[in-house]
Amino acid sequence: MAASLLFALVCGMLGLQQAFKAPYVVSDDGRQHLFWMQRFVDPDLFPGDVTADYFQSVAPYGYTALYWAMARLGLSPLIFSKLLPVFLILIATGYCYILGLEILPVPAAGFLATVLLNQSLCLSDDLTSGTPRAFASPLLLAFFYYLLRKSVPSCLITIALQGLFYPSLVAISVGVLLLRLLRWEGGRIHLSPLRGDYLFFLGGLATGLAVILPFLLRSSQFGPTITAAEARGLEELCSGGRAEFFLRSPNKYWITGMRSGLFPRFLRSHEILFLGLLLPLLLQFRQRFPVLKKVTSGIQLFPQVLLSSLGMFFLAHALLFKLHLPNRYTQHTFRIILSLAAALVLVAMLESALRWGAKGPLLLRPFLLLGPVGLLGIALVLYPAFAKKFPHTNYKVGGYPGLYRFFSRQPKDILIASLSQEANNLPTFAQRSVLVSAETVIPYHKGYYTIMRERISDLIRAQYSCDVHELRRFIRKYGVDFWLLDKDAFDPRYLSSNRWIRQYQPEAREAQRRLERGDMPALLGFVDTCTAFRDERHLVLATDCILKPSPTGGEKVGRGRRNRVDSR
Repeated sequence: MAASLLFALVCGMLGLQQAFKAPYVVSDDGRQHLFWMQRFVDPDLFPGDVTADYFQSVAPYGYTALYWAMARLGLSPLIFSKLLPVFLILIATGYCYILGLEILPVPAAGFLATVLLNQSLCLSDDLTSGTPRAFASPLLLAFFYYLLRKSVPSCLITIALQGLFYPSLVAISVGVLLLRLLRWEGGRIHLSPLRGDYLFFLGGLATGLAVILPFLLRSSQFGPTITAAEARGLEELCSGGRAEFFLRSPNKYWITGMRSGLFPRFLRSHEILFLGLLLPLLLQFRQRFPVLKKVTSGIQLFPQVLLSSLGMFFLAHALLFKLHLPNRYTQHTFRIILSLAAALVLVAMLESALRWGAKGPLLLRPFLLLGPVGLLGIALVLYPAFAKKFPHTNYKVGGYPGLYRFFSRQPKDILIASLSQEANNLPTFAQRSVLVSAETVIPYHKGYYTIMRERISDLIRAQYSCDVHELRRFIRKYGVDFWLLDKDAFDPRYLSSNRWIRQYQPEAREAQRRLERGDMPALLGFVDTCTAFRDERHLVLATDCILKPSPTGGEKVGRGRRNRVDSR
């Protein structure tokens, strides 16, 4: 196990290196799920912020409590999210190793399983996200291990932790307990005759419901969940949308879709895991692979987990989006099962190669025996070198520290309006509220999405309106204090090339027409007099200046004046 933990530690440190490579770094999804937790450090942050309230409402209780406890100990949520992956990968590795030994009591199998698992974890940003899904693999591995050890209390505790950190896992685990009530005997399916199996299942079900129901009731304040019919009419969920789900290609929709597909993305860059698909074939010829004769009854876990995952995957598709995203029920279990299965296949092949080498010429035996081991070791160690990104942390680096410092010096209750992509980073790096941002507009709950959709529509209209009175009405309606602009915000190409803004029609289309006609947006007339900050990419306008009656260009509407902000 020491070698497994060492390999995991190296992987964790590689991710840690990226996490602290610059002053402003955050995981991609952390911009949704972490920024509001800065309230744990300073309760005065994000007052009345609907976005912060929404993401706080959908955060599982255990996940929230852990970050709160770390904040009380002096670790800010952002720092803790960067340290957390190291501990999670070590926990996952430990459970994976001992789980592997429960299935095949050969240390090499446990080691290979951990190497494959760690590689697949590093080829996705699940762990480094610092979000609830970072806990999925460790909690599943723990449950599978305790299940094979027949430790009922530990299993129930793990199910409770799953509900507290990543509720989707509870359905998979309870599904496995349900399937274990079935027995395959004499070519037929029979129910278990053991009363304890039924009590185990009922205990798991009761535990899961006890921890999930309070979470569901809390998150429902921004409900109801969007229906499948409503979702198909949203640009955000169609191909090319911000949260694309309904892909045009049936193959992509069912197989490779990031949210709808059966297979997770990391499998496309970690093809070695597909060796696990050979395991059923090899088990049929155990006489040729003697090491597989040592496989225990724990191997029954594989089909049970796969059936439970597939059942939840198709049920999630049937009940869109009541059970959230279908892919969430397969990506974590497939990673674990394929890592373990591929390890068993590699051990079987390696043992077969060594037996063949032992029968070779005496002088060549050292090469024949060490060759397969060396080649396998080199292949596994060097495999990450051929990956496009290893580890794939998906950390986002803030490139405008001056902008973040400017906003962080402003009062804590300010509100910033912006269509700039940089609005995604301001709540995390500047700790100030934004009216709306591309990263946080999630369409799954209608109560929340309706608010965001109205804000975006109003913002697009106001930013490109030629009517200064409409501009000022927008500022007063939302209480906007600052307006962040990209310097090319009034170039027609800015809108035509922005996939996120183009989703919101007809407002985006009308704004595009105005710019192409040469109409001057009213906001542009205030650039010279109301700019409070500028850098190489952005301008920040103070809205109290815009609201003051002025005889200058801010009150006028014209055509052909200019459509680019002065970059001086």
